[in-house]
Amino acid sequence: MKTIFSARLFVGILVLALASLSLTQCSKVPAGNVGVKFKLYGDGKGSLKELPPGRYWVGWGYDLYTFPTFTQNYTWTRSPTEGSPNDESLTFQTVEGLSVNADVGITYHINPDKVTTIFQKYRKGVNEITDIYLRNMVRDALVKEASVLGIESVYGRGKASLIQSVQDDISHEVASTGIVIEKIYWIGELRLPATVVQSINAKIQATQMAEQRKNEIAQAQAEAAKEVAMAEGKAKAQLAIAEAEAQAIRMKGDALRANPDVIHMTAVEKWNGQLPMYTGGNSVPLIQLPQAK
Repeated sequence: MKTIFSARLFVGILVLALASLSLTQCSKVPAGNVGVKFKLYGDGKGSLKELPPGRYWVGWGYDLYTFPTFTQNYTWTRSPTEGSPNDESLTFQTVEGLSVNADVGITYHINPDKVTTIFQKYRKGVNEITDIYLRNMVRDALVKEASVLGIESVYGRGKASLIQSVQDDISHEVASTGIVIEKIYWIGELRLPATVVQSINAKIQATQMAEQRKNEIAQAQAEAAKEVAMAEGKAKAQLAIAEAEAQAIRMKGDALRANPDVIHMTAVEKWNGQLPMYTGGNSVPLIQLPQAK
């Protein structure tokens, strides 16, 4: 009896052990993911099988990798509270050999139809692909694109075009594998040596001051030109008035010379009827008086 009980106990323990083992060998492919089951040993070693979302028996000698097909976002920064606790910021050099340090972000997604292709190329999961391969690609592209740019271009007007060139390079490099780059972008300001920042700021300030002086000169010239124009306008107006008055006088003189009786008629119209006192002399205005004999 004791022997039978011991045998049943052994069988029960064995069943529980097998059940536990079975559970540990089950893996899940979450929704929004595609699974890749990879054979490690034996016949057919290295064979792959894609799996849709669900729970699967993996078994001994197999690994299961899951690849999310929705957008992934990751940041490589110096900050220990963003991305990895380690310093993952990227450093590159300009054409002058000056080092620039930057925090960079990436968003991408995986083409669900090319999950097997991605695994065959990298033999890693999505986290390793992001942390190792994509980071190295972005770093190398930054080094290549920035090596022909001056520090002022990188720090100023060329900053946006630089990161766009990097995005174009990476997009082209990974397109055939099924990784679709949505955006690569700067996070915050680029970090330059302090002396370089001071020099750039000083140059910017000098340029701004020169532009301000130029604007002031242009404004002064405009005001002077305005005053000259006003004076010329006033002079022309006065000249026009004088010419008009002179013309009027000439016309009136010509009219009077052509009609001398008008003067006498006007004088008579204004005469109050009293004769002027004659005190001697050669003539009296307006009327001729006979000289005494």
